[in-house]
Amino acid sequence: MKDEPMPGTAEETGILTCEDGASIAYVRLCGNGDSATAGLPGVLFLGGFRSDMTGIKATRLAEFARARGQAFVRFDYRGHGADAANFPNHTVGDWIADATAVLDRLTRGPQILVGSSMGGWIMQHLALARPDRVAGLVGIASASDFTERLMWPKIPEASRARLAADGFITVPSLYDPAGYVITARLIEEGRRHLLLPGPIPIHCPVRLLHGTADPDVPWQLTVELADALASRDVVVSLIKDGDHRLSEPDQLARIEAAVAELSRR
Repeated sequence: MKDEPMPGTAEETGILTCEDGASIAYVRLCGNGDSATAGLPGVLFLGGFRSDMTGIKATRLAEFARARGQAFVRFDYRGHGADAANFPNHTVGDWIADATAVLDRLTRGPQILVGSSMGGWIMQHLALARPDRVAGLVGIASASDFTERLMWPKIPEASRARLAADGFITVPSLYDPAGYVITARLIEEGRRHLLLPGPIPIHCPVRLLHGTADPDVPWQLTVELADALASRDVVVSLIKDGDHRLSEPDQLARIEAAVAELSRR
Protein backbone atom coordinates (compact mmCIF):
# COMPACT_ATOMS: atom_id res chain seq x y z
CA MET A 1 0.00 0.00 0.00
CA LYS A 2 1.42 3.37 -1.02
CA ASP A 3 1.53 6.05 1.63
CA GLU A 4 1.52 9.02 -0.76
CA PRO A 5 -1.82 10.33 -2.07
CA MET A 6 -2.46 10.11 -5.79
CA PRO A 7 -3.95 13.01 -7.77
CA GLY A 8 -7.67 13.20 -8.37
CA THR A 9 -10.83 12.84 -6.31
CA ALA A 10 -11.25 9.06 -6.34
CA GLU A 11 -11.96 7.50 -2.95
CA GLU A 12 -9.38 5.01 -1.77
CA THR A 13 -10.08 2.37 0.89
CA GLY A 14 -7.10 0.71 2.50
CA ILE A 15 -5.25 -0.60 5.53
CA LEU A 16 -2.34 1.32 7.02
CA THR A 17 0.19 -0.95 8.72
CA CYS A 18 2.03 0.76 11.55
CA GLU A 19 5.58 0.11 12.72
CA ASP A 20 4.31 -1.87 15.70
CA GLY A 21 2.25 -4.09 13.39
CA ALA A 22 -1.10 -2.46 14.13
CA SER A 23 -3.55 -2.21 11.23
CA ILE A 24 -5.66 0.91 10.73
CA ALA A 25 -8.56 0.86 8.28
CA TYR A 26 -9.05 4.13 6.40
CA VAL A 27 -10.86 5.84 3.56
CA ARG A 28 -9.01 8.62 1.76
CA LEU A 29 -10.28 11.17 -0.72
CA CYS A 30 -7.43 12.89 -2.52
CA GLY A 31 -7.90 16.53 -3.40
CA ASN A 32 -8.30 17.63 -7.01
CA GLY A 33 -5.19 19.60 -7.88
CA ASP A 34 -6.86 20.92 -11.05
CA SER A 35 -9.92 22.36 -9.30
CA ALA A 36 -10.59 25.97 -8.43
CA THR A 37 -10.09 25.03 -4.79
CA ALA A 38 -6.52 23.82 -5.30
CA GLY A 39 -4.39 24.82 -2.37
CA LEU A 40 -7.02 24.19 0.29
CA PRO A 41 -5.73 22.32 3.33
CA GLY A 42 -6.77 18.70 3.73
CA VAL A 43 -9.28 17.57 6.33
CA LEU A 44 -8.59 14.76 8.79
CA PHE A 45 -11.58 13.43 10.73
CA LEU A 46 -10.95 12.03 14.21
CA GLY A 47 -13.86 9.97 15.48
CA GLY A 48 -15.16 9.45 18.96
CA PHE A 49 -14.91 6.77 21.63
CA ARG A 50 -16.30 3.48 20.27
CA SER A 51 -17.53 5.15 17.07
CA ASP A 52 -16.33 4.40 13.54
CA MET A 53 -15.62 6.10 10.23
CA THR A 54 -19.03 5.20 8.74
CA GLY A 55 -20.89 7.62 11.03
CA ILE A 56 -22.97 10.43 9.62
CA LYS A 57 -20.54 13.24 10.49
CA ALA A 58 -17.60 11.46 8.86
CA THR A 59 -19.48 10.53 5.69
CA ARG A 60 -21.20 13.93 5.40
CA LEU A 61 -17.85 15.72 5.68
CA ALA A 62 -16.40 13.36 3.08
CA GLU A 63 -19.09 14.43 0.60
CA PHE A 64 -18.54 18.07 1.56
CA ALA A 65 -14.83 17.72 0.83
CA ARG A 66 -15.48 15.88 -2.44
CA ALA A 67 -17.70 18.70 -3.69
CA ARG A 68 -14.91 21.18 -2.94
CA GLY A 69 -12.10 19.09 -4.42
CA GLN A 70 -10.58 18.96 -0.94
CA ALA A 71 -8.52 16.07 0.43
CA PHE A 72 -10.21 14.17 3.24
CA VAL A 73 -9.24 11.19 5.41
CA ARG A 74 -11.32 9.21 7.89
CA PHE A 75 -10.20 6.09 9.73
CA ASP A 76 -10.89 3.66 12.55
CA TYR A 77 -8.66 3.55 15.59
CA ARG A 78 -7.51 0.17 16.79
CA GLY A 79 -10.37 -1.53 18.61
CA HIS A 80 -12.98 0.41 16.63
CA GLY A 81 -15.06 -0.36 13.55
CA ALA A 82 -14.31 -3.81 12.16
CA ASP A 83 -11.76 -4.28 14.95
CA ALA A 84 -14.29 -3.57 17.73
CA ALA A 85 -13.81 -7.00 19.31
CA ASN A 86 -10.33 -5.88 20.34
CA PHE A 87 -11.55 -2.65 21.96
CA PRO A 88 -10.63 -3.65 25.56
CA ASN A 89 -7.00 -4.18 24.53
CA HIS A 90 -6.38 -0.53 23.67
CA THR A 91 -6.05 2.84 25.37
CA VAL A 92 -5.96 6.55 24.60
CA GLY A 93 -2.23 6.41 23.91
CA ASP A 94 -2.82 3.79 21.21
CA TRP A 95 -5.46 5.97 19.58
CA ILE A 96 -3.23 9.05 19.66
CA ALA A 97 -0.51 6.95 18.01
CA ASP A 98 -2.98 5.78 15.35
CA ALA A 99 -4.04 9.34 14.56
CA THR A 100 -0.42 10.46 14.38
CA ALA A 101 0.42 7.66 11.94
CA VAL A 102 -2.53 8.59 9.74
CA LEU A 103 -1.54 12.28 9.74
CA ASP A 104 2.10 11.47 8.94
CA ARG A 105 1.57 8.82 6.28
CA LEU A 106 -1.81 9.42 4.66
CA THR A 107 -1.91 13.20 4.37
CA ARG A 108 0.34 15.89 2.95
CA GLY A 109 0.55 19.58 3.66
CA PRO A 110 -1.52 21.53 6.18
CA GLN A 111 -4.60 19.87 7.63
CA ILE A 112 -7.80 20.92 9.35
CA LEU A 113 -8.39 18.43 12.16
CA VAL A 114 -12.03 17.72 12.95
CA GLY A 115 -12.36 15.94 16.28
CA SER A 116 -15.65 14.49 17.48
CA SER A 117 -16.00 13.74 21.21
CA MET A 118 -12.83 11.77 22.10
CA GLY A 119 -11.45 12.95 18.78
CA GLY A 120 -11.51 16.47 20.20
CA TRP A 121 -8.99 15.35 22.83
CA ILE A 122 -6.87 13.51 20.29
CA MET A 123 -6.77 16.49 17.91
CA GLN A 124 -5.17 18.55 20.67
CA HIS A 125 -2.35 16.02 20.98
CA LEU A 126 -1.80 16.05 17.21
CA ALA A 127 -1.67 19.84 17.18
CA LEU A 128 0.93 19.77 19.95
CA ALA A 129 3.00 17.04 18.28
CA ARG A 130 2.78 18.37 14.69
CA PRO A 131 2.12 22.12 14.89
CA ASP A 132 3.56 22.73 11.40
CA ARG A 133 1.00 20.34 9.88
CA VAL A 134 -2.11 21.65 11.59
CA ALA A 135 -3.86 24.67 10.04
CA GLY A 136 -6.85 24.65 12.37
CA LEU A 137 -9.01 22.62 14.74
CA VAL A 138 -12.75 21.99 14.72
CA GLY A 139 -14.04 20.34 17.89
CA ILE A 140 -17.46 18.70 18.03
CA ALA A 141 -18.55 18.08 21.64
CA SER A 142 -14.88 17.77 22.54
CA ALA A 143 -14.36 15.24 25.33
CA SER A 144 -11.06 16.54 26.66
CA ASP A 145 -9.49 14.31 29.34
CA PHE A 146 -12.71 12.28 29.31
CA THR A 147 -11.32 9.18 31.03
CA GLU A 148 -10.51 11.27 34.10
CA ARG A 149 -13.08 14.07 33.89
CA LEU A 150 -16.14 12.12 32.76
CA MET A 151 -15.59 8.38 33.10
CA TRP A 152 -13.78 7.96 36.41
CA PRO A 153 -16.16 10.12 38.54
CA LYS A 154 -19.16 8.05 37.38
CA ILE A 155 -17.70 4.74 38.54
CA PRO A 156 -19.13 3.84 41.99
CA GLU A 157 -16.77 2.76 44.76
CA ALA A 158 -17.87 -0.87 44.52
CA SER A 159 -17.16 -0.89 40.79
CA ARG A 160 -13.78 0.78 41.35
CA ALA A 161 -12.93 -2.08 43.69
CA ARG A 162 -13.88 -4.62 41.01
CA LEU A 163 -11.87 -2.65 38.46
CA ALA A 164 -8.82 -2.82 40.69
CA ALA A 165 -9.31 -6.53 41.44
CA ASP A 166 -10.32 -7.81 37.99
CA GLY A 167 -8.78 -5.19 35.72
CA PHE A 168 -12.09 -4.44 34.00
CA ILE A 169 -15.79 -3.73 34.49
CA THR A 170 -18.79 -3.56 32.15
CA VAL A 171 -20.70 -0.28 32.21
CA PRO A 172 -24.10 0.64 30.70
CA SER A 173 -24.37 2.74 27.55
CA LEU A 174 -27.09 4.84 25.96
CA TYR A 175 -25.90 3.55 22.58
CA ASP A 176 -25.37 -0.18 23.32
CA PRO A 177 -27.82 -2.32 25.36
CA ALA A 178 -25.02 -4.75 26.21
CA GLY A 179 -22.85 -2.00 27.66
CA TYR A 180 -19.10 -1.95 27.13
CA VAL A 181 -15.90 -2.84 28.92
CA ILE A 182 -13.74 -0.31 30.76
CA THR A 183 -10.30 -1.52 31.76
CA ALA A 184 -8.13 -0.28 34.59
CA ARG A 185 -5.42 0.22 31.97
CA LEU A 186 -7.66 2.62 30.02
CA ILE A 187 -8.09 4.83 33.08
CA GLU A 188 -4.50 4.64 34.26
CA GLU A 189 -2.93 5.16 30.84
CA GLY A 190 -5.34 8.00 30.09
CA ARG A 191 -3.81 9.96 32.97
CA ARG A 192 -0.57 10.25 31.01
CA HIS A 193 -2.33 12.33 28.36
CA LEU A 194 -4.34 14.82 30.43
CA LEU A 195 -4.16 18.41 29.14
CA LEU A 196 -6.54 20.36 31.35
CA PRO A 197 -6.56 22.74 33.14
CA GLY A 198 -3.78 23.87 30.82
CA PRO A 199 -2.31 26.06 29.58
CA ILE A 200 -2.29 24.18 26.28
CA PRO A 201 0.27 25.70 23.85
CA ILE A 202 -1.82 25.38 20.70
CA HIS A 203 -1.75 28.57 18.60
CA CYS A 204 -3.74 27.76 15.46
CA PRO A 205 -7.36 28.89 14.87
CA VAL A 206 -9.89 26.76 16.76
CA ARG A 207 -13.67 26.40 16.39
CA LEU A 208 -15.51 24.48 19.11
CA LEU A 209 -19.15 23.40 18.75
CA HIS A 210 -21.19 21.90 21.57
CA GLY A 211 -24.86 21.15 22.22
CA THR A 212 -26.39 22.53 25.40
CA ALA A 213 -28.41 19.31 25.87
CA ASP A 214 -25.43 16.96 25.53
CA PRO A 215 -26.02 14.09 28.04
CA ASP A 216 -22.48 12.72 27.75
CA VAL A 217 -20.09 15.67 27.71
CA PRO A 218 -21.12 18.90 29.45
CA TRP A 219 -20.74 22.01 27.31
CA GLN A 220 -18.83 23.64 30.17
CA LEU A 221 -15.90 21.36 29.35
CA THR A 222 -15.62 22.99 25.92
CA VAL A 223 -15.62 26.45 27.52
CA GLU A 224 -12.83 25.33 29.86
CA LEU A 225 -10.88 24.01 26.88
CA ALA A 226 -11.27 27.33 25.05
CA ASP A 227 -9.86 29.17 28.06
CA ALA A 228 -6.93 26.76 28.33
CA LEU A 229 -5.80 27.11 24.69
CA ALA A 230 -3.00 29.59 23.97
CA SER A 231 -4.55 30.60 20.64
CA ARG A 232 -6.27 33.97 20.56
CA ASP A 233 -8.44 32.82 17.64
CA VAL A 234 -10.86 30.50 19.45
CA VAL A 235 -14.63 30.61 18.94
CA VAL A 236 -17.11 28.54 20.97
CA SER A 237 -20.55 27.93 19.43
CA LEU A 238 -23.20 26.57 21.79
CA ILE A 239 -26.09 24.92 19.96
CA LYS A 240 -29.34 25.20 21.88
CA ASP A 241 -30.90 21.79 22.62
CA GLY A 242 -28.14 20.04 20.67
CA ASP A 243 -27.31 16.51 21.83
CA HIS A 244 -23.94 14.79 21.87
CA ARG A 245 -23.97 13.61 18.28
CA LEU A 246 -24.81 16.95 16.61
CA SER A 247 -25.94 15.06 13.50
CA GLU A 248 -29.10 16.96 12.57
CA PRO A 249 -28.95 18.68 9.14
CA ASP A 250 -28.59 22.20 10.55
CA GLN A 251 -25.91 21.02 13.00
CA LEU A 252 -23.96 19.28 10.24
CA ALA A 253 -24.15 22.50 8.22
CA ARG A 254 -22.55 24.36 11.14
CA ILE A 255 -19.68 21.88 11.21
CA GLU A 256 -19.18 22.26 7.47
CA ALA A 257 -19.21 26.05 7.81
CA ALA A 258 -16.48 25.87 10.47
CA VAL A 259 -14.32 23.67 8.22
CA ALA A 260 -14.88 26.00 5.26
CA GLU A 261 -13.98 29.09 7.31
CA LEU A 262 -10.72 27.63 8.62
CA SER A 263 -9.88 26.28 5.16
CA ARG A 264 -10.07 29.79 3.71
CA ARG A 265 -7.66 31.06 6.35
